[in-house]
Amino acid sequence: MVDSNPVSRSNDAGKPLSASNLALRVASAVFLAPVALLTAYYGSWPFILFWGVAALAVLWEWLELVAGKSHRPLFLSCAGAIAAAGFLVWVDRPISALLMLGLGALAAAIFSPSTRRLWVTLGLGYAGALLLAPTLLRHDAAYGFAVIALLFAIVWTTDVCGYFAGRAVGGPKLMPAVSPKKTWSGAIAGTAGAMIAALLVARLFGSSNTLAILGIAFVLSVLAQFGDLFESWVKRRFGAKDSSRLIPGHGGVMDRLDGFWAAAVAGCLIGLMRGGLDGPARGLLVW
Repeated sequence: MVDSNPVSRSNDAGKPLSASNLALRVASAVFLAPVALLTAYYGSWPFILFWGVAALAVLWEWLELVAGKSHRPLFLSCAGAIAAAGFLVWVDRPISALLMLGLGALAAAIFSPSTRRLWVTLGLGYAGALLLAPTLLRHDAAYGFAVIALLFAIVWTTDVCGYFAGRAVGGPKLMPAVSPKKTWSGAIAGTAGAMIAALLVARLFGSSNTLAILGIAFVLSVLAQFGDLFESWVKRRFGAKDSSRLIPGHGGVMDRLDGFWAAAVAGCLIGLMRGGLDGPARGLLVW
């Protein structure tokens, strides 16, 4: 949903994109990237609403993937927990939001089929983290937007540079059993590009600790790529190519947010360890 790269995801990197498919990807990116940036800039309820909708879409796709259409009623109880957690974050009750997600996970574990119980519970945690991580970071009035912009820069640049370098250079595969088209050259180029982009964005917002920003960008870029690989592994585990066809030319919302999910969760955890609940964005950006 916040992937600005019109040709992102190298699962199909060995195939040339058709003109119509490329046009769909570009059109989707041109629409979604500005919306993501505008809601991040505005903050408050539009930002929470944006990520709440994204989390619900990811939850729907996850349950469709791991539990199938016969278990759609599970979505209602899990979605209720996500929506309640979003409201609690909006009224500045993050601990209560976490507890609400915990209750939702417990309900999901009780009512889901035993063969899918763990996967359904993981799906609620996955979607809940996608909601809570960016909203907790954005809550900081002084540094929130800067950190979200930094995350976008890292994830988007990782995708763009990784895709083009992987196609141009090729070479050894990164993890062929999970994602056959991804290469080490793409992974390295993506991380290097993300470090440069992060440094430029951080300087734009007044951060001057070069080594810290480069280190953060390195870690978050690598984790974003692992997030991508994890989602590919889940899809392969359940025999799916895309999580859905919700976004024209791109696949599903989960396909677009797998890298951002990992980077945002890791960034939020780092920020919380350094800045606490009152200042996770400051904890991530100011060193």
